[in-house]
Amino acid sequence: MEMLWPSPAVEMTDTALESLYGYPADRTWVIANFVSSVDGAVSVDGRSAGLGSPADKQIFTLGRALADVVMVGAGTVLIEGYRPSAELPIAVVTARGTLTADLPLFSDPAVRPIVITCASAQLPDLPADVIVAGETEVDLHVAVAELASRGLHKINLEGGPRLFGSMIAAGLVDAVNLTMSPLLAVGDSSRIAHGTVIPPVDLELASVLRADDVLLLRYQRRNSS
Repeated sequence: MEMLWPSPAVEMTDTALESLYGYPADRTWVIANFVSSVDGAVSVDGRSAGLGSPADKQIFTLGRALADVVMVGAGTVLIEGYRPSAELPIAVVTARGTLTADLPLFSDPAVRPIVITCASAQLPDLPADVIVAGETEVDLHVAVAELASRGLHKINLEGGPRLFGSMIAAGLVDAVNLTMSPLLAVGDSSRIAHGTVIPPVDLELASVLRADDVLLLRYQRRNSS
């Protein structure tokens, strides 16, 4: 893996990658991590694994290693078959209470998962810490503040597209790590963000890495520096 920009032809060591992809130390910070095909598909045959590569897997793993918490929508947990992490909590966002205790995520986790929901959700009894944020919909500002109050300031947002879109609309996404997979997927796959139409959010390019034909892009919201 080598850097193309801002320092061309620099070979990226593990230490250099950790520095490049790290979080600010003095604030709560949300980084969204996604992989997309060149034509904008977020999945192949319904799952993101079809777009993956060793380089994408490396950055995905690094994103978790540098974070305090993974934030993910319930739909993505169900589709991707999320399992518990041994290192950090998985915080699942659900406004409908669609989670069940027999999901792999709740199978003897080393780190207790977090469920972020709203008061109206019919949530079953789950082996998780529950955050109630909002009445009929999840208030994402409250959710992020509650995570921060638990010392979970470095938030790794892993999807899915609807949660990512809602986080963008709420002004809560500070940076985006986007892996561009060298594929044309066509099909009816969703894009990486979906939701209410809002004014475009201005980003600035932070870095470009290359691993074979895969591009690994980092963007930061222009007013988040």
